[in-house]
Amino acid sequence: MPTRTWFSTSIYSELLKPIGLTRLNDELADECHRIRENDAGGRRWSAKNYRGGFTSYASMAELHRTSSTFAALEKRIRTHVLRFARQLDMDLRGRSVFMTDCWINIMPGGAAHGLHLHPLAFVSGTYYVRTPPGCSGLKFEDPRLDRFMAAPPRRADARPGNRPFVTYPAEAGRVVLFESWLRHEVTANPTEQERISVSFNYSWS
Repeated sequence: MPTRTWFSTSIYSELLKPIGLTRLNDELADECHRIRENDAGGRRWSAKNYRGGFTSYASMAELHRTSSTFAALEKRIRTHVLRFARQLDMDLRGRSVFMTDCWINIMPGGAAHGLHLHPLAFVSGTYYVRTPPGCSGLKFEDPRLDRFMAAPPRRADARPGNRPFVTYPAEAGRVVLFESWLRHEVTANPTEQERISVSFNYSWS
């Protein structure tokens, strides 16, 4: 074959665990609402920077250290992070892998999260707690997009690997992982119900 594909970008998507997700997500949703109610600093920051929604990113971003519910979630997520790292052929022998940040995002109708990446981490991700039908997914950008220069547009029926963007649907109970340098966004929630997710970063030493 004259053409081969190199420098691939991998995205991991899997259910957190095979059973018990409904109960876990009910507990997480209750705690997310309590956090929003009690986090005055987070509400003020969100009013300026996360219009229409709520995030604890700037106020309570280490929930795995302060909540037993989120600590249990971290243990489940770590299994998937290690599996993803093996699939990427990362050499973690003799190294520790740990969650550095963990925060919640509550997006009612119309709330959006602009294009961004996660510096100072090697794997980042999202766990979905509440995903009303039709809510926005997680949209990823081809990391080479700013280098396409004079390239013509892609055909509407382009193969998935050749498209400039890909969107993973939001599904309650599912964890999505990606390398932290990969830019991503969540477009405006078109539903009237809240979309609730937990975002996180992992590092190594």
